[in-house]
Amino acid sequence: MGNALTFLYGKCCKPTTTEDSLGPHGISAATVGVSALAHDLFNFEITSQLPEGLGRYVQSSRKAQANWYRKILEAWKQAKPPPQTAEEASRLVIEILKRNQKADVEGLLSFYGLPWSHTLVEVSVEAPVSSLPEGVLFEFQTLPVDPKAVADGDTITVYVRASEPVVSSYVPREVNLAAVQRAKAREKRNYPKADELHQKIIDSGYRVLNIDNEEVLARKFRIRLRGIDAPESQMPFGKEAQQGLLKIVGRKSLKVLVYGEDQYGRCVADLYCNGIFVQEAMLKKGLAWHYVAYDKRPVLAKWEKEARQKRIGLWASSNPEKPWDWRKNNRRE
Repeated sequence: MGNALTFLYGKCCKPTTTEDSLGPHGISAATVGVSALAHDLFNFEITSQLPEGLGRYVQSSRKAQANWYRKILEAWKQAKPPPQTAEEASRLVIEILKRNQKADVEGLLSFYGLPWSHTLVEVSVEAPVSSLPEGVLFEFQTLPVDPKAVADGDTITVYVRASEPVVSSYVPREVNLAAVQRAKAREKRNYPKADELHQKIIDSGYRVLNIDNEEVLARKFRIRLRGIDAPESQMPFGKEAQQGLLKIVGRKSLKVLVYGEDQYGRCVADLYCNGIFVQEAMLKKGLAWHYVAYDKRPVLAKWEKEARQKRIGLWASSNPEKPWDWRKNNRRE
């Protein structure tokens, strides 16, 4: 699957030319999605040629496909400005092809790695959000956190909708195709085939989740909470730290600000849950240390000091063992 930061930040900021970076119809990852659709519309206007491979995603005839591209092309040219995001492009396609078969519309969107209708997020009419805080590479919103995905007091696994802008353009074509085929298999009640396809999706780092009775394609991310270090699971107070984090984030959606990546391929990030800064809550509850070796923010030290003075959480012990010392002493030879 590769690490998350290379997958997202690297591809967003650096051109790639390897075969693995090819999009659904053979162009580079940098042009998948909105740019790919715009490219194919321009090519269709000039040559009347449809993109290769589209027939694997849709059921209608080539004549019908050509009619779609003519309609979408006209709407694209009339849009002021033309679609700039995956969500805008999806809405245009869905509006133009709303009288066509749902399977064909979703297949066309999957071909370009664009979000399906039931995964689209409503567009805000408010003023644009200000730029990201200094040092943040990118941010995303997660789906509700599965309680089983909270490994310990500073590590969790989350899933992000494939329609999220930071993910949507880079969903592998095999994953999109497997998702479409799985949906068709389930419609035919061919559940063994559907399960086989879902395992293929899972092996690629994605999963189809049921959210409010709708199936959502999502990508997996492992998150390491930035600036704190909680007791390991085998350490004293390790279970309490894990349960404390679970109470904060379990079954809730998170705002994730990614600053980098650690040696294990986890996104090093600040987490916010319903307006609560998760690291702040963990430190104030005495559930973690300030990880000063990797994060010098004075406010983190301040929150740890407050918990020490109140002797709450792990600070109820007179001399709790530091997790970094424990890992050093218990490192496998």
